[in-house]
Amino acid sequence: MIRKLLPILGITFIDIVGFSILIPTLPYFVTHFGMAPFVVGVLASVFSVCQLISGPIWGNVSDRIGRKSVLIISQIGAIVGWLMLAFAQTIAVVFIARIVEGASGGNIGVTQAYVADLVEPKERSRAFGLIGAMFGAGMFFGPVIGLPVFAKFGFAGVFVAAAALQFVTLLMTVFMLPESHSKPAADEEKVGLGDVFSTFGNRAMRPILLQKAALSMSLYGWYLVIALYFKAQLGFGLIQTFYAFSAFALIGVFMNVFAIGKVSEHTGDYRMANWGMASLILSFALVPFVHAIWMMAVVMLLFAFGQSLGNAGVTAQISNTASKREQGTVLGVSSSLDSAAGITSPLLSTGIFSRYGSGYAGAEPLAFAVLGLLIGIFIPHRAPNHEPKEAAAADA
Repeated sequence: MIRKLLPILGITFIDIVGFSILIPTLPYFVTHFGMAPFVVGVLASVFSVCQLISGPIWGNVSDRIGRKSVLIISQIGAIVGWLMLAFAQTIAVVFIARIVEGASGGNIGVTQAYVADLVEPKERSRAFGLIGAMFGAGMFFGPVIGLPVFAKFGFAGVFVAAAALQFVTLLMTVFMLPESHSKPAADEEKVGLGDVFSTFGNRAMRPILLQKAALSMSLYGWYLVIALYFKAQLGFGLIQTFYAFSAFALIGVFMNVFAIGKVSEHTGDYRMANWGMASLILSFALVPFVHAIWMMAVVMLLFAFGQSLGNAGVTAQISNTASKREQGTVLGVSSSLDSAAGITSPLLSTGIFSRYGSGYAGAEPLAFAVLGLLIGIFIPHRAPNHEPKEAAAADA
C-alpha cells in the first residue's frame, strides 16, 4: 500500500512544510500591521468562506476530469497567494491573498479522494493516517525551515520560502504523480453538482458529517488561537512558538504512523473516532491550568492523540460510506465542513480569548469536542469494514 501512495505522500509532505511555515507566522504578521487579535480570526474566516464554496466544486470536478488537474490548479493558486503575502504592504492585500488561495484550493478533499482511489476500504483509516503523518512531518520541518528564514529575511522571506516549496509540489504533481481516477465512460452515470447537495440527504452519511463538523469546529477553534495562547499564557514569542509547533508535529507523526492502524484494527473506525473526541475533551479541559512547559506538553500530547484518531476515524467512515464514483464529491463536501468551521470557529475562539483572556482559550474547542462525542455515540454502526477484527470474526 505504501508504495502506491508514495507520490501523493511526498507531495503532501512538501505542501504541508510550506503551510506550516504560514500557520504560526500569520497571527504575528497580522498584528505587525497594528491589527487586534480578532482580525486574525476574521482573516481565517474569509479564507474559509472561499474554501467552503470551492472545496465541493473542485472535488466534484475531480470526479469528472481526474484528480491531477485539480491539484495543479490548487497549487498554482497557493503560489500566487503566498507571493502576494510576501510583498503585501497593507492588510487589504493580505486579505486578497488569502481569498486567491482559498478560491483555488481544493487540495484536501481531492488528496483524500486520490488516496481512496488507490486503497481498499478496510485500509483507508491507515492510509488517511499516513496522510496525517505527512501533515505532522511537514508541521515539524516547516518551523525548522521558517525560523532561520524569518531571523534573516523577516516575514517576506518566510512567505517566499512557502511559495518556493509550493512550486516544488507543482513540479512533482506535473511530472511524477499518475492520475488515479479515470473519466467516466460514455454510458456511465456521471457525477454532477447535484450530487454535492444530495450528500447531505444520505441518511447513513448525515450523522458522520455532523460529527465531522463538530470535530472541525473544535480543531479550528484551537489552531487559530494557539499562538496567541502561547504568547499570553507562557510568554512565548514567534521563535518559541515555532519550537512548540515542531514538538507537537513530531507527536502527530508518531500517532499517525504507529497508532492509527493498530487502533482501527482493534476498535474499528467508529469507536476510534469517539476515542479521539474523548481525548480532545480532556486536552481542552486542562487548558486553563497550563502554567509551565510540562503542563503544556500534557495538553498537546492529548490533543495530538485526539486529533489523529478523530480525523482518521471520521474520514475513513465518510469515504467508506460513499460510492467509488463520488469519492471526490463526498470528500470535497467533507473538506467544506472544515471550511465552514474555519469561518465561524476562529471568530468564536479569538473573540472569547480577546474578551475573557487566555484561560478561556479552550472553551469553544471543548464545547464542540463534547458535541462531537455525543453525536458519535449515536452514529449507527452500519458498514462491516468499520468493525474491529474481533467483531468481524465473531459474526463469521
